[in-house]
Amino acid sequence: MSSPDDYLDANRARWDESVAVHAASEFYGVERFLAGNTTLLPLDLDEVGNVAGKSLLHLQCHFGLDTLSWARLGAEVVGVDFAPSAVDTAREIAGRAGLNAEFVESELYAAPEVLADRLGTFDLVYVNIGALCWLPDIAGWANVCAGFLKDGGQLYVRDVHPITFSVDDDAPLGELPLRYPYFETEQPLHWSGDGDYTDPSATFEHQESYEWNHGLGEIVTAVLAAGLQLDFLHEQDWTVYPALPWLIETEQGIWRLPDIEGKPDRRLPLMFSLRATKPATRPSPSAPPSR
Repeated sequence: MSSPDDYLDANRARWDESVAVHAASEFYGVERFLAGNTTLLPLDLDEVGNVAGKSLLHLQCHFGLDTLSWARLGAEVVGVDFAPSAVDTAREIAGRAGLNAEFVESELYAAPEVLADRLGTFDLVYVNIGALCWLPDIAGWANVCAGFLKDGGQLYVRDVHPITFSVDDDAPLGELPLRYPYFETEQPLHWSGDGDYTDPSATFEHQESYEWNHGLGEIVTAVLAAGLQLDFLHEQDWTVYPALPWLIETEQGIWRLPDIEGKPDRRLPLMFSLRATKPATRPSPSAPPSR
């Protein structure tokens, strides 16, 4: 494969097939969600704040459990995903949960065209873990996010730290050599095979997938270039799944590097969170006053 459309089609096919595996998994816990549990982290709730009555767009929402968790907190939510089965499953879960939500099928970069009437209307654009690595162009992603925000609206991102994606996951415990690109590259990394982060024994008809890493500086620069103002950038030494084989679950759903003898202070950023605000439009000095 060599074209962006080929990469997109392969990733969509793999994710479309993955939805059934994920929706049935203990990792996602659909039944727990339907029983009233949230899939949002305390970190999300603290850093995003009160969403009651706010309009929220969740890009790359998969089958919508996080989207619907925000709806439970009073947000008016729209979820967007490129996999048809993800959108269908999200709508089905929303109906079972009795939650009002809109789910739209669209590839990320096509979303401004698909949702043209919603540009500049959202209080919050939300992007969570496992999203950015599927995108070839981080600057284009930031422009999409900014375009959907109203003046004063906020972008919130929580994702895998790009240094985590660069580490050699076949290295022995105690070593953290870099193996994969840290910065954005034109050509993606190619992966093929069965297994999944929710079920290592899962088998798939569509085995090919393609990923791009984006350095933290590239991500922040893209957000700033899109016209947003950075509120904060935080790095966490923990994540919510075993992103590297040596991570240990130090508390339920929280994974960290184990203590290594002789290296007591070794810590690696495994996740990051970022919030940025779209500044209010100011009239030019020569413009007449509003009436």
